[in-house]
Amino acid sequence: MGAGMEPNGSSRSDEEWERFLRESVAGAADAPKEPSARARDVAKRLPAEPGVGPEGWRSYTPVRPRRHPGWYVVGLLASLVLLVVALAPGRIVDLFAGEGPDSAPLTAETSRPTRVPPADAAQRPTMDEPFRGSPAAGWAAGEAGITVPDAGAVGWMSAAQVERALARSRDFLVASSLDHGVLRGERPEKAIALINPHQRDVRELLDIAFRTPSEKNDPLLLFSRFQTSRSQLVGDVVKTRGRLTYQEGERGALQVTADVTFVYPVTRADAGGEDEIVRTIVRRELVLSWDDPDKVITEPGTFSIISYKYDMTNGGCGAPTGYLTPPFGADRQANETGTKIDPYDRSAPVGQGESPVDECGKATRS
Repeated sequence: MGAGMEPNGSSRSDEEWERFLRESVAGAADAPKEPSARARDVAKRLPAEPGVGPEGWRSYTPVRPRRHPGWYVVGLLASLVLLVVALAPGRIVDLFAGEGPDSAPLTAETSRPTRVPPADAAQRPTMDEPFRGSPAAGWAAGEAGITVPDAGAVGWMSAAQVERALARSRDFLVASSLDHGVLRGERPEKAIALINPHQRDVRELLDIAFRTPSEKNDPLLLFSRFQTSRSQLVGDVVKTRGRLTYQEGERGALQVTADVTFVYPVTRADAGGEDEIVRTIVRRELVLSWDDPDKVITEPGTFSIISYKYDMTNGGCGAPTGYLTPPFGADRQANETGTKIDPYDRSAPVGQGESPVDECGKATRS
């Protein structure tokens, strides 16, 4: 093979061959590297694909720009959202208002709120969703909505005794305002058993209230009851929100304060296929004293009632009957003539004392 000839018979000029040898010896960075005979032979034997030639050993193929799929995904999602809104607009409002059956419950109340719950979308309750359109839709059910604080030693009680007293205080709220038998008008025996039998004024109230209810002796001062011949609860759930707090009281007693709002969805007992639902809302504030038996006459496991207050909306007006009497239809409009009240406002103290006011409050929402 003569100088200046490639293995395949091609020729190079003397100048090119001399420059190649000189740059190779000098180690120039940009000196071309001659492929081996084996590499050139393999390249020749590679099968050629239709329309695609083998990539040259000195050739360069630019990277193809990729098309980003993000805008296609965004467009598809937007189309789906518009379709859902068109088919079920009410459900979308529920999701954003936090009123649907799957909405996450609020965190437990550990102190008095500083503001009123925000206004909700104006939506009517239904038999399947009796709390729809109400802040109570996000509240816990039953005793789960009553926050009990951690216990510590107070007065004559150890931390363990305080813990038991707090649990029994909550038991009283359950037995007096959540028990289904009591809500149907039965006598609240379990709740009464927790009250100190030696507290004379409360014993007199209980003896008279269930026989001849009056403004002074009314079962509703301590218990929630409906007359089943007139109204009935919708479903088995009562929504609650509130808390217990405690401190040392007189003579070293444990003083427990309960501030809880109960929301009862009810309908006519003789609805006859109608689904008018009224939410009766009762907020109770009770102050209980777990007295030292060495200083006060009491029975083990019972407390004395220091005070009781409650606010009520959609529970009836007029002479006491011993029952909550939610108004329906025309009666509801006729009764709503008093001072406007937001029954979900827990930022202020309970306003109603032991003697209920003469006029009925008008609920701004229920």
